[in-house]
Parts: sequence; structure tokens; C-alpha cells
Amino acid sequence: MAELSFHLLLPVLYLFLLSPQMNPESMQGGNLSSPTSFLLLGFSTAYKAQVSLCMGFSLIYLVTVLGNLLVMTLVWLDTHLQSPMYYFLGHLSFLDICYSSVTLPKILRDSLSPQKTISLVGCITQIYFFLCFGGCECVLLAAMAYDRYLAICHPLHYTALMSKKICHCLVAVSWLSGSFSSLIQALLTAHLHFCGSNVINHLFCEIPFLLEVSCSPNALLNKAVSYALAATVAMVSFLLTLASYVHILRAVLQKGAGRQKAFATCTSHLAVVSLFFGAGAVTYLVPQSSSSKEIDKVLALMYAIVTPMLNPIIYSLRNSEFQWAIRKALCRGITEIPTGRTTSALTTLQVTQHDGGSWDPQTSNRQKGEL
Repeated sequence: MAELSFHLLLPVLYLFLLSPQMNPESMQGGNLSSPTSFLLLGFSTAYKAQVSLCMGFSLIYLVTVLGNLLVMTLVWLDTHLQSPMYYFLGHLSFLDICYSSVTLPKILRDSLSPQKTISLVGCITQIYFFLCFGGCECVLLAAMAYDRYLAICHPLHYTALMSKKICHCLVAVSWLSGSFSSLIQALLTAHLHFCGSNVINHLFCEIPFLLEVSCSPNALLNKAVSYALAATVAMVSFLLTLASYVHILRAVLQKGAGRQKAFATCTSHLAVVSLFFGAGAVTYLVPQSSSSKEIDKVLALMYAIVTPMLNPIIYSLRNSEFQWAIRKALCRGITEIPTGRTTSALTTLQVTQHDGGSWDPQTSNRQKGEL
């Protein structure tokens, strides 16, 4: 699904990047013109501060990539992690790697570069993929919350309500919604005119900060469309996610069994979701003149960099089934080193016996109790 989405997105992006409006020479008309590049101010210009930021961002990016790759690998290899919940988690991990890779490598390069510039084409491309992956993640988080709601509140009908076909449809809806909303916003941004300063006081290219330096008569239309799409995709997804977790908490409190663990899990999920949606809402829905530029940069770090790092920790690595899958994989790896295939087969048999034989994750009570 992810590879198919990329094949669908790249030709569309290639077509609108070849639009005549993207040619700076063709955009000159009257007093309006467009620069060939933008200057991103970023954070502090002091060298020691830049080195510290580069080290911090490098560590975050490393943890993000390794953590999400671990989740994707376990979901792909472990037959016990084939339920809808882990299917969604695998897609979320893939999205988080792509989402952080749109901005973090450029931020890392700019943190040690005296010229923090980005081309006009590169800026529009960054906006497109950043909004695409961000919109996909918004809808996917809502789908994951709905999956947990069905598993906990309607366990007897869970298999029928969350079939493999429905899982594929939910993931497809997340990709399509993110792709089309970002395509509309990127197309409108590509037709903006810029005059005067080409300095963007931000870490990377985002529509609200590009609109600040635009003198195009279409700037108000871009702002209205951007806010409308942000409200439609992000806020609707957040409300659906919130409603699902409210029903989950109500059901857990009524049952009483495992209340403390389930409540802690729900609150941690809601904390990460609120951080992602809340920081993005302030950036896209609050007028830029009413907020500090430094605060805007910190908020951008929250939803663009920090949440992709936290997602595999909160959603997967704290999960008991994932922890068991990691231990099982480590045991297999250790026993395969000295004795080869025979010991590996023996270890696999022992692990299977310890786990109680065959296990259907869609009908297991353990899986349905996990958040």
C-alpha cells in the first residue's frame, strides 16, 4: 500500500512542479516576481548552539528511524503480530519515518551551514510531502483509536467489524485524504507570487510562513483553503480519536478489571495524540501575528519531530505483546550464532511451547485487552 501510494503521488507532484507558474521568469508580471530560493532562519546563529542543536536533532532522528524500523520489522516477521492493531502500527511507523525524513535531514544540514537556503521547487515539494504524510497520520490515528474501541467495547463482534478488507479501506482512506488535501494546498502555494524579502523565519517550509512573505492577491484564498483543509482533516480526525478513547475509558471504568493499567495506557495515547494535533492546530489555525516566532518553531518541533519519535515507544514498545516479540527475536538471534539451524529450530519449538501453542491474535483475549 505504501509503495503504491508513492507511485501515485510522484507523477502528480512531477506534473504540478512543471507548471508554468513554477518558472520564476514566467511569474514576472508588473511589480510581482518570485525568488528562486528562500532563506530559512531556523534557531540561533551562534556556532556552539548550532552544534548542540545538530547533535540533539541527530539523536532524535536516529531514535525515530531505529524505533520505527524495529516496529515495522517485528510486524512483518512475527506471525503473532498480524492483527488489525499491529497492521495499523506498521503503517504508522512507516509514515513516521517518511514524515520526519521530509524535514529533519534538511534541518540537520542547515544547523551547520552558513547558508540556510532552499529552492522554490524544493520548498513546494517539502510542503507537499509534509502535509501528505501529516494528513495520512491524522486519519490513521483516528482509525487506530476506532480499532481499539471495537476491540474493547465490542469484543464479540470485533472480528466481523474489523475485517481485513475494512483495515485495507481505512489505510487507503488515510493515504487518499492526505494526498489530495496536500495536493490542493501545494498547487495553490505554487501559484503564489513573492516580492520583497525571501526570508522565512522558520525551520522548514510551511504554508502559514510562506503566506507571510507573499504579496499575491490569492494569499487570502490560500489561507482560507489551508485553514479549511486543516480543520477538516486534522480536527475531524482528532474528534473521532477523542470520542473513541472516551468510550474506551468509560468501558474500562465500568468493568473495573485492569482499570489502572488501561487508564494509564489511554492517557499516554491521548497525551501523544493531543501533542500532535494541538501543536499543529496552533500553527495552522491561530493567526501568526498573535504568536511568537520562537514559540512557532518549538511547536513545529513537537508535531514534526518529537511525536514521530514518541509514537513507537508509546504505541508499540510499551505493549506486552511487542516486548514478548522482541525477547523472542533476541533469543532466536543469540541461539543461531553458535549452533546454527538445529539450535534455532529447537529454540523456536521451545518458544512455541512456552507461548501455549498456536495463537490467533484476532480472537485472543490478551490482544483484545491491549490498548
